[in-house]
Amino acid sequence: MASFVNHPAVLFVVLLVVFIACVVFGALVLKRIVILPTEERDDFTLVQTSTLTLLALLVGFSLSMAVGRYDLRKTLEESEANAIGTEYARADLVDAQTGSAMKAALARYARLRQIEFQTRDKDELARIDKEIADLQAQLWRLAVRVANDKPNPIGALVVNGMNDVLNSQDYSEAARINHIPVGVWVLMIAIAMFGCTVQGYGVKGKLRRGFLVIVLPTTMALSLALIADIDSPRGGLIRIQPQNLTRLILSLGK
Repeated sequence: MASFVNHPAVLFVVLLVVFIACVVFGALVLKRIVILPTEERDDFTLVQTSTLTLLALLVGFSLSMAVGRYDLRKTLEESEANAIGTEYARADLVDAQTGSAMKAALARYARLRQIEFQTRDKDELARIDKEIADLQAQLWRLAVRVANDKPNPIGALVVNGMNDVLNSQDYSEAARINHIPVGVWVLMIAIAMFGCTVQGYGVKGKLRRGFLVIVLPTTMALSLALIADIDSPRGGLIRIQPQNLTRLILSLGK
């Protein structure tokens, strides 16, 4: 389910077909098996409305969860760029040789983080992640060198800044893999299928006269695909653009 949700376009097509099939099942099969008496139509309408209201609430809460995670990823990207920029400035506090090596490594690190935000290719991501890990080790070795050369508040300031740079990447990655739970998706899709079935069951007359019931499957498929798109940092069209990292790289002139 998780990998399926990471492809919003495929999710939309599949859900649209499934939801339309549920409407057809309710209108052509369920209606023949369970006949709805005229005197019970008002009660059925109440049940139908309640089901769709519950579905709307679930979709609204899920969309709020997805948007919250999206905003968090944006905030952490900004924090990461600020941490790198701050440590780049603090490199002026150490000796020229170490400071120059630290600045070059931080500039390279910022470029890799920018590329990592934008790429979708798995092989490319694996290569970039390995380069980032190697560069992080190099940056920490430079910070340790500063701590040994300057066992004073200046050295502590540089080491703390480097620690913020490394931690900010972990925070960004943790937010990126934090998605809406699979159980929520299963519940939403199940209730949406039930709602579409009920919608088809409540169609008066023949199904061709109730063509407007297709509006519900389409709306639900679009809504769930939108949630999946926002909640999928790499699989959807709505992605975090590393604007702050790009601005930082331009300001560094590297």
